[in-house]
Amino acid sequence: MEKQFLDVAKAQLQAEGWCVIPDVISREQAAEGHRRLWAIAEANARDGFSCLLPDIDPDSRMVRVLSPLSSDGFFRELIQNPTALAMARAVIGHDLVVANCTANISQPGSAPMALHADLAFILPEPWIHPWSANVVFCLTDVYPNNGATRYIPGSHRWTTMADVPANASELLEPFTAKAGSIVVMDGRLWHTSGNNITTNEERALLFGYYSAYFLRPMINWSLAIPAEAQASASPVLRDLLGLDVFANASNTDQQGHWRGMPVGKERAMADLHLVRSARVASAA
Repeated sequence: MEKQFLDVAKAQLQAEGWCVIPDVISREQAAEGHRRLWAIAEANARDGFSCLLPDIDPDSRMVRVLSPLSSDGFFRELIQNPTALAMARAVIGHDLVVANCTANISQPGSAPMALHADLAFILPEPWIHPWSANVVFCLTDVYPNNGATRYIPGSHRWTTMADVPANASELLEPFTAKAGSIVVMDGRLWHTSGNNITTNEERALLFGYYSAYFLRPMINWSLAIPAEAQASASPVLRDLLGLDVFANASNTDQQGHWRGMPVGKERAMADLHLVRSARVASAA
């Protein structure tokens, strides 16, 4: 992705609270992601876990996939996509973690979920700083008729629930994006899913929700990600998911070790001898 294009997108993201970046992944990769979401939903069902969340969705036409990262390496690759990370960092800053990662498939007839802002799930009001960002991977074309995410322009400037007007639902506008695009949202932007009024078209989205490193993620990834997947995870992914001893900061190799600085036995014993000698001298 050309730097000039990304700079324009980052400026829009800062000013308007959202932007769309096309062709982050290929249409073929998007279609593969769509297929794999269905495979995860089916595997979860065999294990006894439903794809329906009646507390969130008003009907049974929205398929929820809550375990893409723990279920399939394809999505563990997407969550560390360089363009996605660059855009999330443009909102949050360099040090960030993956607070959550879910997906949904809107079926024909699917109705909207409740209006919300993602930052409210992990941080109490007032929401003054953009401490989170949602990067939405479009695994199908997204447009108003098939249930595109709908947002309220300028709502990323609202800082409390009291700022949400009574007619908020009348202010919603839909995103439009091609399969393979990402939609990036400031975590304070108020939004909801749209109505899928098509007769035969699915709308599939993967949501990579990133937050500042000092905010507790919504998911404990060290328990959610299988041990074999953790063992093969890249340094970038381990950092994003907080799988190492230091779970809330980047570049942990420069910050020592939880037992002290790893300097080797000879140097460590010399250091301890030095401290002991000083202790004895001060007690004399």
